[in-house]
Amino acid sequence: MSATLAGAPGDCCRKTVQHDGEARGKVETIAGVETYVARPADGSNKKVILFFADVYGALYINAELIMDYWADNGYLVLGLDYFEGDSMQKHPDRDQFDFPGWVKAKQERAAVLIPPWVEAIKKDYGGEETQYFCVGYCFGAPYVMEHLNTDWIRAGAFGHPAFLNEDHFRNIKQPLLLSCSEIDHTFPVESRRRAEDILVEGKKTYFIQVFGSVAHGFALRGDPKVPIARWSKEESARSILNWFTHFSD
Repeated sequence: MSATLAGAPGDCCRKTVQHDGEARGKVETIAGVETYVARPADGSNKKVILFFADVYGALYINAELIMDYWADNGYLVLGLDYFEGDSMQKHPDRDQFDFPGWVKAKQERAAVLIPPWVEAIKKDYGGEETQYFCVGYCFGAPYVMEHLNTDWIRAGAFGHPAFLNEDHFRNIKQPLLLSCSEIDHTFPVESRRRAEDILVEGKKTYFIQVFGSVAHGFALRGDPKVPIARWSKEESARSILNWFTHFSD
């Protein structure tokens, strides 16, 4: 068994500060799954980002706003609701909820939903010249790593990951950006440094950023009223945008 580097989502993964803003994308059904679709102003499908959400799901306003940001910068962004309407938004009572059991069931369901969803995107939303990228947060990070082990994804990125092992880093073929927080019990500093060692040993193309004074969840659920949290969230999104643009034509 490959050694675990990022563990299962914990209580920190359920903390959130809901962001203000009005989502401009639309919810469409792709391969039978509700999907948030944020389109660039020109309607182009030349550059497509597959978005794999954290436990609050792709239909949470925080996730929608960051997808809109990338769409405003020329990308068609699609985020599937692999929680099928049953994300952490529906379960605010921590004491009366079996979070580990919920996570396990959602992992099993996501494994069924993602492959046909991806194929439908390539068929119905892509084209011969489409360039594909992928990004994931926490629960969604392993799906990024799995797709970076293919030949059709240009580059990928994750923020504060869960469910990663050493083989995830050994097996990637495509460039990876790691957007990390200093305070992260799910992906602690020792694991982050081991991941970097593996990337170096494998001569992978990668970029690691670590934001001090912020915790796991900062890139999607940080408090925008706290200056360092707001800056870290926004800089993470900018960095991911620039990373994808660097690998696009």
